[in-house]
Amino acid sequence: MSAKITLITGAGSGIGAALAIEADRLGHRSILVGRRIEALQATADMMTRAPVIVPADLTSPAGRAAVVAAVAETGLDILINNAGMVPSGPVAQTGDDQIAAALALNVAAPVALTRDLLPHLAAARGQVVNMGSVFGDIGFPFFALYSATKFALRGYSDALRRELAPQGIAVTYIAPRAARTGATDGFHALIGPMAMALDTPEAVARHAWRAIAARKREQFPPSRERLFVALQRVAPRLIDKNLIKLARDPAVIAAARAPRS
Repeated sequence: MSAKITLITGAGSGIGAALAIEADRLGHRSILVGRRIEALQATADMMTRAPVIVPADLTSPAGRAAVVAAVAETGLDILINNAGMVPSGPVAQTGDDQIAAALALNVAAPVALTRDLLPHLAAARGQVVNMGSVFGDIGFPFFALYSATKFALRGYSDALRRELAPQGIAVTYIAPRAARTGATDGFHALIGPMAMALDTPEAVARHAWRAIAARKREQFPPSRERLFVALQRVAPRLIDKNLIKLARDPAVIAAARAPRS
């Protein structure tokens, strides 16, 4: 894969930082976007090529305008919509502010940012990469809001791929399983009772970049979750049975209701 100009949102930590470091290893030039300039600089310090750093709140028009202004100076080949949050807990405990925040960051921000950067992507016959989740195929109890946002992002990716294909723009949807990042702090109590397997951000990034380089349609983890996604699509009642059993487990219920850190 020849060197590309790659913009990564949520690049200050977790999977976003790992994606940026892997992009640097592959020889790409990077634009790092996130809310905290200190975190972005920490990622930049681990890269061999100095990236462009853009501190921005992508849920605001002003934040997205700052990103567009930076891209106007550099051009753009690959947009990686990675920034997001992982809300969890019972639906009955989900507040209006939490719903609005999750939809704004996980859904509205990537949709709006992609729209704003389309002229640059079209000029490069570039690529949009949306970082989804296995939970965007399998709706997990106590992750209903998060699943809703990732189902939305998956649907958006499918529609966008078909719409942009005539312009030569590829759209890749990446669906990793959970990774050990700061986002796991919010649902740490559920990891044990739900027997969740977590990958490292570095493993997710390496796997993701293989799909990005090939301009693949979508990618799922190289693990048992790939089978679960296939079962969800062809035999959803089997998944229902197992996840309903999980939702009835007293240990899972207690963990889901526990106060968030």
